[in-house]
Amino acid sequence: MKLLDNTNTLLGDDLKETLLPGARLKIAASCFSLYAFEALKAEFSKVESLQFIFTAPTFVAAEVTDRLRKERREFFIPKLGRETSLYGTAFEIHLRNKLTQRAIARECADWIRRKACFKSNRTQAPMQAFAHVSNDACNAAYMPLNGFTLADLGYQKGDAVSNFVNRFDEAAHTNSYLQLFEQIWRDPEQLADVTDAICSHIESVYQENAPERIYFLMLYNIFREFLDDIDEDVLPNDRTGYQDSLVWQKLFNFQRDAATGIINKLETYNGCILADSVGLGKTFTALAVIKYYELRNRAVLVLCPKKLADNWRNFNTNLKTNLFAKDRFNYDVLCHTDLSRTRGESFGIPLNRVNWGNYDLVVIDESHNFRNNEVYKDRETRYQKLMNKVIREGVKTKVLMLSATPVNNRFTDLRNQLALAYEGQSETLSQQLRSKNSVEEIFRQAQKAFNSWSQLPPDKRTAARILKTLDFDFFELLDAVTIARSRRHIETFYDTRDIGPFPERLKPQSHHCPITARHDVMDLNAIFERLTALKLAVYAPVSYILPSRLAHYEALYDTQTSGGRGRLRQVDRERSLQALMTTNLLKRLESSVEAFRLTLRALLGKISDTLEAIERFETTGGAQPGTSIDAAFDADLAGFDPDDDDLNGLGDFTVGKKIQIHLADMDRLSWQRELRADLALIDELLASMDKVAPEDDSKLQHLKQALLAKIDQPLNTGNRKVLLFTAFADTANYLFNHLAPWLQRERGLHSGRVTGSGAPKTTLKGAYDYQSVLTLFSPRSKEKALVLPDEPHELDLLIGTDCISEGQNLQDCDTLINYDIHWNPVRIIQRFGRIDRIGSPNARIQLINYWPDISLDEYINLKERVENRMVIADVTATGDDNVLTAKSNDIAYRKDQLKRMQDEIIELEDAKAGVSITDLGLNDFRMDLLQYVKAHGELDQLPFGLHAIVPAQAPMGLHPGAIFALKNIHESVNVSQQNRLHPFYLVYIGDDGEIIADHTEVKRLLDLIRASCKGQSEPVRALCRLFNERTGDGRRMERYSELLSQAIHSMIEVKEEQDIDSLFGGGRTTALTTTIQGLDDFELIAFLVIEGGSA
Repeated sequence: MKLLDNTNTLLGDDLKETLLPGARLKIAASCFSLYAFEALKAEFSKVESLQFIFTAPTFVAAEVTDRLRKERREFFIPKLGRETSLYGTAFEIHLRNKLTQRAIARECADWIRRKACFKSNRTQAPMQAFAHVSNDACNAAYMPLNGFTLADLGYQKGDAVSNFVNRFDEAAHTNSYLQLFEQIWRDPEQLADVTDAICSHIESVYQENAPERIYFLMLYNIFREFLDDIDEDVLPNDRTGYQDSLVWQKLFNFQRDAATGIINKLETYNGCILADSVGLGKTFTALAVIKYYELRNRAVLVLCPKKLADNWRNFNTNLKTNLFAKDRFNYDVLCHTDLSRTRGESFGIPLNRVNWGNYDLVVIDESHNFRNNEVYKDRETRYQKLMNKVIREGVKTKVLMLSATPVNNRFTDLRNQLALAYEGQSETLSQQLRSKNSVEEIFRQAQKAFNSWSQLPPDKRTAARILKTLDFDFFELLDAVTIARSRRHIETFYDTRDIGPFPERLKPQSHHCPITARHDVMDLNAIFERLTALKLAVYAPVSYILPSRLAHYEALYDTQTSGGRGRLRQVDRERSLQALMTTNLLKRLESSVEAFRLTLRALLGKISDTLEAIERFETTGGAQPGTSIDAAFDADLAGFDPDDDDLNGLGDFTVGKKIQIHLADMDRLSWQRELRADLALIDELLASMDKVAPEDDSKLQHLKQALLAKIDQPLNTGNRKVLLFTAFADTANYLFNHLAPWLQRERGLHSGRVTGSGAPKTTLKGAYDYQSVLTLFSPRSKEKALVLPDEPHELDLLIGTDCISEGQNLQDCDTLINYDIHWNPVRIIQRFGRIDRIGSPNARIQLINYWPDISLDEYINLKERVENRMVIADVTATGDDNVLTAKSNDIAYRKDQLKRMQDEIIELEDAKAGVSITDLGLNDFRMDLLQYVKAHGELDQLPFGLHAIVPAQAPMGLHPGAIFALKNIHESVNVSQQNRLHPFYLVYIGDDGEIIADHTEVKRLLDLIRASCKGQSEPVRALCRLFNERTGDGRRMERYSELLSQAIHSMIEVKEEQDIDSLFGGGRTTALTTTIQGLDDFELIAFLVIEGGSA
């Protein structure tokens, strides 16, 4: 007997000496490894035969379940580890990482077919492990033998405390082992032949792989935990028949993916934000989700801005314009403002009897209107009413939020919206996410990173830069509860053949028109001077309270802001209102002479009424009624959106009358003086503006010529449609009155007008509602043939305000004119999204913008001066010194965007001055995997180390190189604390050794893999031939092994850079948190070769 300690004397070396030509080898062991075969390849090639018994059931065929593919034999493996050891054990990872597995597998399979036979124990009875060698010179037996791997041969260190093996040469011992082996080998009840199964599995290593197979192998490993957590309760129930509904049939593939993902998130987390970009059909996606819940007998409420209510009500009422009448939608529609109302009706629903707590699903359209959660001592805000009356009360409520811009420039915006889903109890969500940090802490760290980023100059303030500074907890949170895809993402990564492409955007046309050519009318600069001189004292009565009485009114009307961070003074509110009113006047002037005139007259009347009240008080000495003045101000500015232009004159701020001040407590003389000064300025402005008749209105006359040019020379054959946007209803009325009859007279074309206030108007004979007017303007997208078959005419000019800038598909039209430019680029892009849509029938579309007749720099500077008056109030209220800096940075950013918009149409994601959460979620990949596993079964039998070859596609960002999917064997160590896929890592390295995308760019990498692999169910044969010629059928893999090594070193370098940054940053440090050394710490799951050669 000889003792082999596998340290000084190795089992492998001893076998090499014993395995003489013609030897017969018998092994009973738990597993067999390709790499053990390779170590003894020279000796194995000379033996006569190998008989191998797996001592526990391995590769044993079981019945094929209906979830698995019928055409491929599948196996039930009680101990998956025994089978996967075939391709290398945990201690042979470094060999697999050399990427020669394919060549070894080919040689091994060929050798097995010629010389080996494998059988497996088919019972649960334990079996002793040993090896027996017989040759002409001698017989030898080896035991104990755990497995047939490099660690067992002594060539690789394993995890066993000791690895002693005894060699027996005595005939008595060797014959006993030989007889035992032969006895078991011949027993069909105990063993099953698995040679073919072994060969089949080894073939899977060296056969050419379809790219799709590798894509799903990567996904299966990366999202394995997601599959484990999934159960039938959190997936859409097919038995409801939701996929047979009309709305589901109407959805495009990317919308169906979103709807399925939303249902999963609603069932798992109770909430989801759908933030797909403009023009991607969020309304239809939401309707599909609503239909699913209605089929499960759930009560659904849609809460939307008033201007969008008709859009939603069109689908739940029995109207001809309802495309989905057969689906019989039964949800309720109420407006955001209805939350604050206790009397009256809203669309026939008595508000005092609404059972707010009885809704199972609430869909909030334009949910960014609920991004503020300010606390006031004397009342509940709209946000709190939604939280308390709808979400917390009554039944458990799921919340689906729709918004193209869920984040403005504070992560608190997003947090407040998400809080609606978890009812303000953030611990619930933290537990579901398995996050060590609370939701509040995640957002606090994200805000800190954003604040640092927003201080950077505009050219350095890139999306990529902020994404690298955010903690991966934040991405996990976003991924869990948001779905947000951009148009660019859909175009690049989805098959849009059944939808059609987006139309080509022509370069925008920019026009700068003066107010008029008349010389006796003030020009823009002169008017601006008068406007900035206006004090608007009528909106600031508190500023004129006598010092001795001020404390009394401060106690009445000042409020503490949420969390006690600051005090919001009434005087500051008034300053904000004055700035808003000045801004409103400026915007109306830019819009049209008529809108400006009407606003000036309304203001004139208000000042005159106030002066009369003061004079009456002076005359009577306060003895008559009217001795108090009502501040023309509703104290709730928290929900006001400064980008909402149409303030309908000044009426929005004259309701409520909450602030009452006794005239006896005021410095009436000073107030009168300021009011009269304002009155004189307004009189002067009105006198000048009244001289401008429609025929003198330069912009109106230019617009007429532009319309005729478009109609006479259409962009797309036969298309004469023009969508004309303005911010103000007054301008829309003015344009309709002067364009509609003229256009009918000149070209015989019909026009329509829709605004947020007042009934729609058209030049047609019948009276049509809001939806009908839109249908007549865009008959193809709105299916006029079905809903209005008796109306022979169409509308070719539609004049509208921003009530139709969201949620409408008007893609029959190919030209959009902005009669006034919105100061926020996002709004311009949202408007253009009405015609710039996927599946448009138009090959080309045109945007025409009318700009103020001054340079952009002057325009922006003027805006900045006005807005800063309002910002000062924010500084006082919040105590945040960064507000002004952030504001000036924001203005610089918007200025850059507006300049770009004069020459090009930018994407919504590029226009946001704040944070875009678009294209960060991984929902599409999880849904892909789920559908694949449902159809084909689990992928746990596929070996690691496989690869596929795809062609380079430069426009998509696929350049020659390789994308590696790796697993960190130290699961507790997350490299750089930035990898949201940990312990899995993706790295894309070019053929030149340069990193194209590092492991922190998870979404981009998965997108590239998906785009290049999904749907590719066959190997790309021409590329496989090229690759095999270059690598000698996988034998010469040094180049790719070197790229893999460089890819792993790049991760460590990124980690070191981030460690240094984190030491000096404000968040948690990532330094001193890793033991990663290099290649041997990672296991290769699979890789994708991007081949530059032509296929």
